[in-house]
Amino acid sequence: MSSVSDCTVRYEHDALRPAAETLAIRLRLPLRSKEDAPPGLALLLTAEGLELRDIGQPRGDGIMVDFVSSQRLRQASGASEGLIRAVGARRGQRPDVLDATAGLGRDGAMLAWRGCRVTLVERSPVLAAMLEDGLARAATRAATAGMASRLRLVSADSVTFMRALDADERPKVVYLDPMYPEKGRKAKSRKDMQLLQQLLGEDPEPPDLLEAALATAHNRVVVKRPRKAPALQGLAPSHQIIGRSTRFDVYLIQPARDR
Repeated sequence: MSSVSDCTVRYEHDALRPAAETLAIRLRLPLRSKEDAPPGLALLLTAEGLELRDIGQPRGDGIMVDFVSSQRLRQASGASEGLIRAVGARRGQRPDVLDATAGLGRDGAMLAWRGCRVTLVERSPVLAAMLEDGLARAATRAATAGMASRLRLVSADSVTFMRALDADERPKVVYLDPMYPEKGRKAKSRKDMQLLQQLLGEDPEPPDLLEAALATAHNRVVVKRPRKAPALQGLAPSHQIIGRSTRFDVYLIQPARDR
């Protein structure tokens, strides 16, 4: 099983070494140049940004948090309708959302692109650094600055973070996208998932993640699942929004519930 300790920080050329040194100290990871260590999982600092790669594999096999690509944003805008419906967004209403399993930030960015304020919570320090890098780049571009301003990043364990929130800090919606096997998905998705599992290991999300989410959200909890997968922890949702390969299980919070 992999762990963050198996990852190194590397840099593409010598001009990036000072920034890489700072990052390695912050993440408490070994620092290597691109060439001075055998192949392995690395957070590679390049001129374009931070890239998670299995060194020794072709460069195209790496992954980077990219909130800037106009093509990606156009695709996100078109693909987000099910997600937008699931979180309860309506004309003139965009709920605040806590994305408790931020990962590479793609769904959180979709929600922010469509006007929601989103708190991204990520437990992996490496992924949090990649998200921070992606947000910094997005904030400098006119096309994505507004979206970036609606995204807030927290590097923390989601269950601990949610349980520490005061009543007035709790979001209307908590969104969960637990890791699951990528059987039958596109090769690009399998590659992303393989790298993430190599980084994080194959441990499931905390067993009390859904419980903490249900105790935190004021309005609803939304769980993203493969279309034919069982409900998370076997708990039947209030309703579902079903797409071609993915569905959203929606758990409505009773308004009269004493919070």
